[in-house]
Amino acid sequence: MRILLVSTYEMGRQPFGLASPAAWLRAEGHEVTLADVSCTPMPKDAAESAGLIAFFLPMHTATKLFLRLVDSVRAVNPRAHLCAYGLYAPLNESILRGAGVGTILGGEFETGLRDLARRLSGDDPGASQKLATISMERQQFLVPDRTGLPPLGAYAQLVVGNGTRRVGYTEASRGCKHLCRHCPVVPVYRGMFRIVQSDIVLEDIRRQVAAGAAHITFGDPDFFNGPGHAVPIVEAVHREWPRLTYDVTIKVEHLLKHRDLLPVLAGTNCAFVTSAIESFDDGVLVKLAKGHTRADFLRALDLTRAAGLPLSPTFIPFHPWTTRASYHDFLRTLAECGLTSQITPIQLAIRLLIPEGSLLMELPEVRSLVGLYDAHALCYPWHNPDPEMDRLCAMIQETIKREEKKRTPRAEIFRQIWDLAGAGDFPDFAIPDRATIPYLTEPWYC
Repeated sequence: MRILLVSTYEMGRQPFGLASPAAWLRAEGHEVTLADVSCTPMPKDAAESAGLIAFFLPMHTATKLFLRLVDSVRAVNPRAHLCAYGLYAPLNESILRGAGVGTILGGEFETGLRDLARRLSGDDPGASQKLATISMERQQFLVPDRTGLPPLGAYAQLVVGNGTRRVGYTEASRGCKHLCRHCPVVPVYRGMFRIVQSDIVLEDIRRQVAAGAAHITFGDPDFFNGPGHAVPIVEAVHREWPRLTYDVTIKVEHLLKHRDLLPVLAGTNCAFVTSAIESFDDGVLVKLAKGHTRADFLRALDLTRAAGLPLSPTFIPFHPWTTRASYHDFLRTLAECGLTSQITPIQLAIRLLIPEGSLLMELPEVRSLVGLYDAHALCYPWHNPDPEMDRLCAMIQETIKREEKKRTPRAEIFRQIWDLAGAGDFPDFAIPDRATIPYLTEPWYC
């Protein structure tokens, strides 16, 4: 059978979510075309001839782009069976089915895609058995098959000093052991995580290095969910490619718990660690169920700096509880910590997203704040009790968009936002900025 796998957007990464199922489907003898329409046009011939067209929806933006695209795909090939898979597929099941999607797969989706292809091609003796919308089945992975994807040079690059490095992307695990209320992983995995076998991860990296990768991003929601699995992988990577760098995502709670492993990361060429801090307000952190406090973040920052491990924090500074005073404190804390050049400017303007299935909706105070679910925006709308804060957020977003086009340095953008927010005189006591840490040209978003 002819199958088309489509990615609309995956944060500037060559999509693992296409390459991994492609290996499974090609092993079954199917003719598989991969289309990353964030980089290249939709392949018309493949769309017209496919019996199965499956869209990878790992995030909010990808899902919105899918909804703009799906009608044209159905017009080109009304006979194809449409499937949506990835984190945001089960979260938006009713909307996707209304758009003509016949099969929804979340969680560990490779097995489901394989079984769906068997069914559609008539090779499945259990064709009447319903596929699980969300599967937590443990899988024996295959090495991702990236044949047909745009080259790594078409994706985000790592900026290091005055140069760049070509970036590959892989996953050593999926899901998360934690239940942060705002996280889209939680409604699907519900506190579970699943590993990709070490030999598969290493061979995937090996092939990407052969294709020119000088840096690897590990896309695990939290690299230290299973440190006994993760650390031997980066140690093996470093033994085989001593000059290869990488980055990972680790929550504050795990940075503190596994502080003894921070020098191991630094010693194996971890270029930086992303950590979702979200807020410096302990009350907000409790609402989000983040599992850390402001003081914990400051300890984690000290520990990573002592280990020589750059920390790249991310934030959600605008939420229903943001006040002008709390935003001023947010900016002041970043300045005091010497982080004005270490964070991507958009992190100063991100607004809380409440998707379908969010555990935030379990809080009565959140339910009282939000409006009816917005099927176009794919989220529950909310407004700050102080309308000035919503206007400030919009102004800051526009400033960042304008200044990044001009390639204004991060520290200067920070100063502009400081003034826009009316935070007063820029503090003389601010710790001088350290050198900007390595960063990706298309930073993490949503």
